Amino acid sequence: MGKFDGLLLVSDFDDTLYDSHHRVPPRNLAAINYWLREGGRFTVATGRAYTTFAPYVHLAPINAPVVLSNGSAIYDFHTDTMLVETQLDPRAPQDFQALMASIPSLGMEAYHGEDIYVYRPNYVTYGHMRKVGTDYTVAPIADMPTPWNKVIVQQEYDQLLRARAWLEEHCPERYEAIFSNRYYLEVTRRGCNKGGMVQRLIDMLGVERDNLYCVGDNQNDIPMMALSAIPFAPANCAQEVKDWGAKLLCHCDEGVIGDIVEILDRKY
Repeated sequence: MGKFDGLLLVSDFDDTLYDSHHRVPPRNLAAINYWLREGGRFTVATGRAYTTFAPYVHLAPINAPVVLSNGSAIYDFHTDTMLVETQLDPRAPQDFQALMASIPSLGMEAYHGEDIYVYRPNYVTYGHMRKVGTDYTVAPIADMPTPWNKVIVQQEYDQLLRARAWLEEHCPERYEAIFSNRYYLEVTRRGCNKGGMVQRLIDMLGVERDNLYCVGDNQNDIPMMALSAIPFAPANCAQEVKDWGAKLLCHCDEGVIGDIVEILDRKY
């Protein structure tokens, strides 16, 4: 019996577990390995889709299914099984064509299974594709295969605020639109966010809410941190996360998972 038996630690990936130097800091790896030796479970809840996260899953020891695409899927990398997968409303191509026409500065990525389709790429899109290092196809929206798992709308923050307002006005109750940073507006099926999928995950695993701990750095992490017995955030988190009231720890570059495991080591 380990001191962390029955506990689940869920971390966001980019700018939380994975740092600004594009690595998982050694302190995080040491902390996770100790956590696992003491019986704890560790996993990731990321805005990345299967295609953009799979090349990185080996960077940390994960022993529970992963929440993908900002809460639209749960994937078990140990058995290579998609446990839960949701899709956007069938009207999504028409909706996003109208959105793109209304705000011509926007670019977007649409995710169909393991394939990424890009419409009207801008400098944010190109930067994102370089960061994740995966292939993509530039195509008119009408030529993109469906269904879509999620869409990322990309531009400066003020333009994305307009896009979110447009979706709420013209497509009410169809989509969940939430920021994963100031340049990415992540769009999933209504009700599908990190909080909802982490809840489904703990139901699958039989983990009690009091035994769940979550850490994240941006607005899209708040729904899962709201479930956490103690909601943690790295010092580099968005102002919205600070204002929300997460417990602030060290910068992600300094190994924020190490801070969490030290706190829980004292608690248990």
